[in-house]
Amino acid sequence: MIFELRKAPLKEGAIGVFDSGVGGLTVLQHLLKDLPNESFIYFGDTARLPYGEKSPEAILRYSMEGANFLYGKNIKMLVVACNTASAYALEKLQESFDIPVVGVIDPGAEHAVQVSLTGHIAVLGTKATIKSQAYQKTILQKNPTARVLPIACPLLVPLVEENYAEHPAAELIIRDYLKSLKEHQIDTILLGCTHYPLLKKLICKEAGEEVSVIDSADACAEKVRNILNAHKLNSTSLSYEHKYYVSDDPQKFQALGRSLLGIPIRDVELI
Repeated sequence: MIFELRKAPLKEGAIGVFDSGVGGLTVLQHLLKDLPNESFIYFGDTARLPYGEKSPEAILRYSMEGANFLYGKNIKMLVVACNTASAYALEKLQESFDIPVVGVIDPGAEHAVQVSLTGHIAVLGTKATIKSQAYQKTILQKNPTARVLPIACPLLVPLVEENYAEHPAAELIIRDYLKSLKEHQIDTILLGCTHYPLLKKLICKEAGEEVSVIDSADACAEKVRNILNAHKLNSTSLSYEHKYYVSDDPQKFQALGRSLLGIPIRDVELI
């Protein structure tokens, strides 16, 4: 999809990345690798996570507030790294702002369809994301013969945010969530939450070698790169900077970002 810009954003403006917490850093990690000359501004709404347990109205309101904050920083593009926000707010955000707004659902669904050999795809997501049926509908649009198994995993985001990604409890919970994979002959698991890649090792272990486990971060980064190219918005500056904002507990966010992803987050500002 090519976005029609209603005004020309600044080429040297930063790319905004929005998430409910630390999970969006998995998307930012790919963006930093693929777009080393770009500046990024990250906002994690840590005071109100997890979005997956909120009502559609609350998710839309929180997403608009987060997007407005980043837009006020003169960003040239917005990446909605939160799957739940993408499911409930992406269309409204795209209508509301005169810059490209990219979500993670369409790239992730496209990747899953390409990888799956049988079309038997399991989607792991928050309660709200699964209830929205956004992934199920998008996968079926791309492959009408696909068989999609949606699995709500409400405990996985808190496990990551509390730094329990390698705790024995995480393995037991994942095992329970994935117990129906063989029954449905699943060959591909789509991680429909940006927190879940931080549990990928355990998910792969439980699913088995014959099951592909993918996330949307890499595909999302590729889509961002394509949009920058299409609109000639690539930064030509040799100087760049990355800024981080959260709505609660910046020290915890900083520590999680460093320990889980190895991203050297030097300063996190509380808003």
